[in-house]
Amino acid sequence: MDITKIPLIGSIVTWMEDNDMDAGPFLTALAAMLLLIGLFLIGVSFGQIMALTIALAPIWLPALLFYTFYWLWMDMVGVKFYLGEGRCTLRIKIPQEILKSPEAMEFVIAQIHNTASPDNLMQTYLKGKRPLPISFEIVSIGGEIRFYVNLKRKQSRDAFEANIYAQYPNIEVVEEPIDYAAEIPLDTKEHEMMSFHMNKKENDVLPIKSYIDYGLDRMPKEEEKVDPITPTLEVLANIKPYERVYIQMICVAHRKESFKHGQIFPAKQTHKEKIAEFINDIMKRDPETKGPIMKEDQSDFEGMPRITPGERSVIELIERHSSKYLYETAIRWMYITKKGHFSGDVINPVIRVFSQYDGANQIGAKWRTDFNYKDLFPGGKQKELAALKRQEFKEYKLRKYIPKGSGDGYKMFSSEELATMFHLPGTVAITPGLGRIPSTRSEAPPNLPTGIPNE
Repeated sequence: MDITKIPLIGSIVTWMEDNDMDAGPFLTALAAMLLLIGLFLIGVSFGQIMALTIALAPIWLPALLFYTFYWLWMDMVGVKFYLGEGRCTLRIKIPQEILKSPEAMEFVIAQIHNTASPDNLMQTYLKGKRPLPISFEIVSIGGEIRFYVNLKRKQSRDAFEANIYAQYPNIEVVEEPIDYAAEIPLDTKEHEMMSFHMNKKENDVLPIKSYIDYGLDRMPKEEEKVDPITPTLEVLANIKPYERVYIQMICVAHRKESFKHGQIFPAKQTHKEKIAEFINDIMKRDPETKGPIMKEDQSDFEGMPRITPGERSVIELIERHSSKYLYETAIRWMYITKKGHFSGDVINPVIRVFSQYDGANQIGAKWRTDFNYKDLFPGGKQKELAALKRQEFKEYKLRKYIPKGSGDGYKMFSSEELATMFHLPGTVAITPGLGRIPSTRSEAPPNLPTGIPNE
């Protein structure tokens, strides 16, 4: 009997898998509990059950200890590797004119895709080598809009700067001596804040609407462009001087799970297999034979199931995005303001700007830092709520993402999707709060005389 077919248990297992949690320990503990209940129901005494449990300890205890300490060890060496690489926050200053499409940013994002593949098991299990997060951030500080990238100092910074200057020669990239998020103390009593976790609503094999779907890859005239990032800039520019809105996209280069990469219990299904299963389901074909699993009168001719134009376009979209570099991505945004000046009017417009990417998939709120309204009355959960917000702000500063709610967690995004949500806007964006540097960056002419002139 497959206990995962039971609705409640199946729902729990599905939730754990959606949040990248291993359901093995849960199912093992559940099976052990059912076994003990069964023994009790057939008349076995509690003392006999305990004796049996102790007698089997040489089997279950080592497995339990190994599983527990394995994850503790991997977390420890992973943190050591993370800290050893160092982090830096780079601010991208935009010139007066950008004539590139978001494809230029897609190229940059693809070039810094680093799976940190280990050469041997020592690098995996002793040094903790793994892909480290890159955070793309659009920030509004009192209406002044800034573009940031937070990434590891070693290797990634040089690769990022080289590639972004290659695509945008006139920009300026500077390292912030102090991270902008440090402007507000973690234990602040002078500010109020609210945090949201955003991500894809549907199966993450389905892509959002990208810049190619908007026709920006064909380089239309500036006055004809429909750039999906401009509504975001307009909303961020219209906040009050004492308000802050931080949008953060934490991206980890996707790589296949395996023992070499540190997964003793790899996922049952790879992302490519999820894509194949999804397409097979649309095509109504057998995954083994690739032939139709339908009656003859339901297909146009043998081997070709009848699909609608919409289904065909979805398949083409999925295949286009799956051929690109993939990142496991989590999206967070925070609203911070002076105490006593919290404005709910800021919340909905920021959530709505993500609707610009609605297509085969949509981006929606998965979790937020508030409780039921009843919890906010005296004697409710005000202290727990304050602690939750501090923890969320701490995770923002650390560029760390911990899933909180049902369906929350990392989802797969292609480099094309990320470049759509984070790219440098052209002159079509005339938002006043979008500061642009007055002069362009250029190299010295190659024919300048060198050396010391003869006297």
